[in-house]
Amino acid sequence: MARTWLQIKVDLVGGRGVRCRPSPGRIFIVGPGHTFQQFADAINSAFARWDLSHLHNFELADERLIGYPDDSFGPEMTWLDHAKLKVARELKPGDEFEYVFDFGDNWQHHCTVLPEKADPAEEYGPVPPGPVAIWGWGSIPDQYGRRAFDDDGE
Repeated sequence: MARTWLQIKVDLVGGRGVRCRPSPGRIFIVGPGHTFQQFADAINSAFARWDLSHLHNFELADERLIGYPDDSFGPEMTWLDHAKLKVARELKPGDEFEYVFDFGDNWQHHCTVLPEKADPAEEYGPVPPGPVAIWGWGSIPDQYGRRAFDDDGE
């Protein structure tokens, strides 16, 4: 098992038909035992998503799809189970891949594994039980395009 903590830069490219320019982003530390499901949860939290009832997937450079294995969505595709695959086993520094949250609104993220390894105690403090964001920038758009309490996003 890999014992290395990775640093992964995640840029929000866009969603809901809108491109984010400039792209807001976050840098995460991801430990050797963390799954892609845990990483997806960390990304969604760091990008202020509150309605988590949507499907998501990671697409690696070799075109493997990692997500919730659901044969009703894309039965012609082979999905690898996000709850079983460990991020640090599948990725190495320099790898680039994509993450999509909510297939309807299509929130697209470009992810890059940074060359620098991470020391969780130095970067975060107590060793976190899951992936965490340690740095960030940019304005995060609302998941549904809402700008006020009574705005329906349309």
